[in-house]
Amino acid sequence: MSSENTCRLLLARLIVFSMCEVNDRERNDETCAVDEKTMDTFWELGGMSHFIPAEYGGLGLMNSQAARLGDIVGGSDLAFSIHTGAHQTIGTKGIIMYGTEQQKAKYLPQLSTGKVFGAFALTEPSVGSDASSIKSRAVLSPCGKFYTLNGSKIWISGGGIANIFTTFAQVEMTDPKTGLKKDMITAFIVDRSFPGVSTGPPESKMGLKCSVTTDVYFDDVKVPVENVLGEPGNGFKVAMNILNSGRFGLCAMLTGTMRFCIKSAAEHASTRIQFKRRLEEFENVQEKLAKMAMYHYVSQTLTFMVAGNMDLGSTDFHLEAAITKIFGTEAGWYVCDEAIQILGGNGYMKASGLEQFLRDMRVFRIFEGANDVLRLFVALTGIQFAGNQLKGLQKALKSPLSNMGTLMQAGSKRLFKKIGVGGTDLSPFVADPLKSSAKLCSQSIDQFSETVESLLMKHGKGIVEKQFLLARVADSAIDIYTMACVLSRATRAVRKNLPSAHHEVLMAQAWCTEANHRVQQHILRINGPDFQENYKKFSEIARNVCKNQGVVQSNPLEVD
Repeated sequence: MSSENTCRLLLARLIVFSMCEVNDRERNDETCAVDEKTMDTFWELGGMSHFIPAEYGGLGLMNSQAARLGDIVGGSDLAFSIHTGAHQTIGTKGIIMYGTEQQKAKYLPQLSTGKVFGAFALTEPSVGSDASSIKSRAVLSPCGKFYTLNGSKIWISGGGIANIFTTFAQVEMTDPKTGLKKDMITAFIVDRSFPGVSTGPPESKMGLKCSVTTDVYFDDVKVPVENVLGEPGNGFKVAMNILNSGRFGLCAMLTGTMRFCIKSAAEHASTRIQFKRRLEEFENVQEKLAKMAMYHYVSQTLTFMVAGNMDLGSTDFHLEAAITKIFGTEAGWYVCDEAIQILGGNGYMKASGLEQFLRDMRVFRIFEGANDVLRLFVALTGIQFAGNQLKGLQKALKSPLSNMGTLMQAGSKRLFKKIGVGGTDLSPFVADPLKSSAKLCSQSIDQFSETVESLLMKHGKGIVEKQFLLARVADSAIDIYTMACVLSRATRAVRKNLPSAHHEVLMAQAWCTEANHRVQQHILRINGPDFQENYKKFSEIARNVCKNQGVVQSNPLEVD
């Protein structure tokens, strides 16, 4: 490791030490704020500038280093992690990624060491996951020197304390190809000092109480043209890439939270006596602890897989980042909930710390891309790739005599798969104890690919509207990806003869068995006629409930 990286890690450890020694999680939750002393200490140690390059006063951490720091801080105070993390990722990332040299020189030193908060302002009152339909508007002045920005944003993390906003608005532009005018989203850097910028009162929330969340208002704000972030009209891409680049960080925080939850549950299970036996001796408790450990292992693996690939220069990580966010946020909820169950009444009490973590993490499945929407993104992105692969085959089917080679090749692949020859084989890539688990993963891959192919052949472009099916496609893809990742990590542990190797092999084996079974169930739900019919029933039931604004059923107290 270089001396530069060593210094960065030492600084990171100092930040963690300071946070654990100075920060008070319970006080933050009760007062809905982080006290000045804690924030001053964090700023002074560079804790607010993980990703900002050193030349602008930041730590310039690699993604994997930042993930490790997020893991540690997330195990101490999840709300504080978001309070500071929203600034460091989505609040500053846009300027780091798309800022001009002049923009970086002006704003990054402030955001790094100047105790100036940054915020990401995208969501609007009528716009949630459909970011492309924002209503805020910016109009270029006749002189061409500034835009007049009007609009409002809601639920902005850090909105009440931020001075620098990365925000987005529709701008009328001329299409160079057609000459027609149309609205396109443009990103802007907006300073609170600009006349017309204001914020609302802090929201009252279920959790993350010390993270200040407010509305942000832009009323005839004059934004200089030099504050356009990226190219005009390219704002949607800017917004999505900022979110994609930070999604792994949510999972990183929650791996720390999961570690805290598992430690609490293990301590309780190993000391609590019921029916003359320790809780850890009961099989139902053993199953809970084992699954909690596995979910943590998988989440950590996904986090550092994405972060590591980003550090290696990968730019095509959006699908993996979405999967990591979905899996990690749902795993965190599962692990915390099960920890509370193992602790029983003790887990429900504030003294355990678990109830605050549960409140704080609930929104993780909603923000930076709601998991429901990200599932559709995962499914449709994968299907788009499969669709491109099928185009050649579909063309061949239209002219079979002139495309016999393509048809024969496709037909032979299907025939070989049917008789167990020529399918996916991952066994050469894994350690010996994991070869049977790799076979399960390979089986899932082959069955999944056949299912996706049949869906495309049946529905074509109409698959976009088949969200019951797409959700199962996404869940299958997520399970397959997690299997591949843990097989890789456990194999590394075996080949390096790490002390944890045997334990990691056990978790990888158990995980692949469980995940493969889930994939089979997802495929059954996709292909089974009974389930197809049930989806129709779900739709009708939901329409009835919405039509009547609630339940639709007979009174159980009525007597004939």
